[in-house]
Amino acid sequence: MNHISDKLLTLVHDSISTFESISEEEWQFKINPQKWNKKEILGHLIDSAANNHQRFVRTQFEELPIIVYNQNSWVESQFYDNADLQNMIKLWEYFNIHIAYLISCIPKEKLDLKCDIRKNAPVTLEWLITDYLEHMEHHINQIIN
Repeated sequence: MNHISDKLLTLVHDSISTFESISEEEWQFKINPQKWNKKEILGHLIDSAANNHQRFVRTQFEELPIIVYNQNSWVESQFYDNADLQNMIKLWEYFNIHIAYLISCIPKEKLDLKCDIRKNAPVTLEWLITDYLEHMEHHINQIIN
């Protein structure tokens, strides 16, 4: 999984300078009142890191952990709109540096272990890790475009 870990680190480091070039107004702008603004999307990525960190760790030693979260409730209840943007960027950056390290340390024999995220059938740890990177790429593209 080192290739995923390396891609994650590159994505995080490349995104930081772009994030810092986005104005506060752009971070706060909502295309639609029902959609997240860029700041809330970043908050969602922090929530994703928190939940996937649990999945990546607990799947290694619990028998079929059930780890789900309501993404809209997480974003809404944390008031990301009013949070300090620089703190959010640093939290997202450092959390993902740690997750990249964690991914690089997971033994190969653990990658087939499963976690129930309440979407159809349980998924493997390898699937979770791959999906985490794809999910992050999707939302970073929303932020920078």
